[in-house]
Amino acid sequence: MSPATQPIQRPHDAKLLVIDDQGRLDHVPREAFGGLLQRGDLLVANDAGTLPASLSGIHEPTGSRIELRLAGADALPPANGQRFRAVLFGEGDYRTRTEDRPAPPRTGMGDRLLLGPLMAMVERTLGHERLLQVRFRGSPAGMWEGIARHGRPIQYAHMTSPLAIWDVWTRIAGQPAAFEPPSAGFVLDWQLLATAHRRGVAFATLTHAAGISSTGDPQLDARLPFDEPYRIPHATAALIRNARARGGRIIAVGTTAVRALEDAALEDGTVRAGEGIARHRIGSATHLRVVDAILSGTHEAGTSHYELLHAFTDAATLSRADQELQARGYRTHEFGDSVFIAARCHPLRASGGPTYRARGRIRCPASACSIA
Repeated sequence: MSPATQPIQRPHDAKLLVIDDQGRLDHVPREAFGGLLQRGDLLVANDAGTLPASLSGIHEPTGSRIELRLAGADALPPANGQRFRAVLFGEGDYRTRTEDRPAPPRTGMGDRLLLGPLMAMVERTLGHERLLQVRFRGSPAGMWEGIARHGRPIQYAHMTSPLAIWDVWTRIAGQPAAFEPPSAGFVLDWQLLATAHRRGVAFATLTHAAGISSTGDPQLDARLPFDEPYRIPHATAALIRNARARGGRIIAVGTTAVRALEDAALEDGTVRAGEGIARHRIGSATHLRVVDAILSGTHEAGTSHYELLHAFTDAATLSRADQELQARGYRTHEFGDSVFIAARCHPLRASGGPTYRARGRIRCPASACSIA
């Protein structure tokens, strides 16, 4: 597979690999996704807008040029105040692969980072010399204005030209809260949502602060994804209850939607409305309580996004899928092609017993849903 190099959210030739709940593989044009939806299904997508979270500047104590990439916060912006988790890079920009970027200067508590019109103070390191907690000085309004004017979208060397902020906002984007785009949502447009509505499919959103996807440092990348705050509206929680009661599928658009829904799930699969922080990695040992299927971008093995897909199907099926993606020339990364995976073991429905039948399929109990 090779990365998509142009910021086209819905290319006319986009491909979709479909993996059903028996592990069978099929290829369809991505524009045919609406035809895979069934009456009673519920699509849940992340509506976070993307911040221009790459800030270039100077490490004041040494005079070294740096790039600071905002990578997370303890609450959804602006509730986080002026404090962020951030990853520090040495001199250079996105044209150099993250793993090839020069090391940044060593920082200490109280170091000032001069970022265009902004000044941020290093409060502490977070278990790695490049992972910092920083606090911006000045007023909140001045900080947001400075980020908007000076910041750039985070991007990587596979992109051939600088990204504009509108390149990384989905059609449903609202509150700016994500540090990198919830890019599975690029698939969505009003035509698709109209098709879903005609088919009796409901649509709901949540807001999840999608974090940074790569740092170029193996130790840091092993810690991804970082803790990520989210908010689930009461209306979304109610739509999930209604869909489950009808036997419809809960289809997450993207890995961030999965993280938020599964973090907010009670043992019986009920989803709590309100705010929370997704702290756990989802993978082969995860018992999905809510989500029946995922629409995701294509990801390389070893990334946290790819590992999450193991919660939906087994390693052998993903290996076969990788071979198909490679053979068919699928494109990876945020503007690439997509996969749609129905979970091999479905969440235990609150209304069901140890097993129950929905749409002719037997759904297994949560205790049997480990597919490692």
